[in-house]
Amino acid sequence: MNASSLNDLTLWLQSQSASTELITIIGGFVASCIHIDDAVQTAALNGTNGSSGTINVQGEEQKELDILTHDIVVKYLDEFNQIAALVSEESEHLIVKPTADKDAKFVICFDPLDGSSNIETNGVIGTIFSILELDQPKDKIDTDDVLAAANNQVAAGYVIYGPATILVVSTGKSVASFVLDKQNRRFVAEKTELSIVPVAAEYAINTAYTRFWEPALATYVEQCNLGKNGPRKKDCGMRWMGAMVSDVHRLFIRGGIFIYPGMDRPGAENGKLRFLYEANPMAMLVEVAGGKALTRTKRMLQHVPDNIHQRVPVVLGSCEEVDELLALYSS
Repeated sequence: MNASSLNDLTLWLQSQSASTELITIIGGFVASCIHIDDAVQTAALNGTNGSSGTINVQGEEQKELDILTHDIVVKYLDEFNQIAALVSEESEHLIVKPTADKDAKFVICFDPLDGSSNIETNGVIGTIFSILELDQPKDKIDTDDVLAAANNQVAAGYVIYGPATILVVSTGKSVASFVLDKQNRRFVAEKTELSIVPVAAEYAINTAYTRFWEPALATYVEQCNLGKNGPRKKDCGMRWMGAMVSDVHRLFIRGGIFIYPGMDRPGAENGKLRFLYEANPMAMLVEVAGGKALTRTKRMLQHVPDNIHQRVPVVLGSCEEVDELLALYSS
């Protein structure tokens, strides 16, 4: 196969020295996201944009699209025998692939539809994924094997379904974005090396929970809101879209900070976001792009989860902003 017959994503992944296996798996996952885009765009017409009437393992109401998009990903990845198992937000248990090769070493962790509470209001939603590599292939993979591989993340990305459908992906060397050409059903290169500016003046956090915040976080936001008259000496803007993909995507465009903290309320001590398929992949993307990613005060990518749906506090963004918050936690 010559270079002229390869798509932009494959060519970029080759430039990153990704293995043939990894390129194939990423291509398969991305193909499922093109199908998800179809489902998202036609949900209102098909009447699939409402509640399913069921609750997932997180205790959250499932939308019909949550279930539909989960099924799309699982179906698309079924033919990839290099994948040993899947972890999905919508599945309580690890999904072990019975058709996997004996030497299969990859695990795909994914949130099939991030921000699904935005569906009925026609807000931005997305898909997040992480690819882990096992230390060694096993005939019978279990959750302990996946948790042990959590810090061996070999690729991460997300697709955001907005005015344009955009893929952002990394295999550890750089971060690139691709735009979906819907007519030809393929992603076209947009920016081949995304970076997060070290200094910015925007923060993203749900201020409805102010009363539950830790003192350091409350002080940080208060200082931002004081603007030029406060210790930060600059006016800051607040943004909140209600979907991690859109608030994190803004970091690559304008910089700033995204925070989903642990809170002083039952069940929210570690926030809402799950490590394996939300925090971990986003942390990889942000760090490779020159930003920082923490769980309160510790580096996100060094966190060791104790279950496949574990929640963690999340702080991501421009180095200066993350350091400002970290200093308040440390004081």
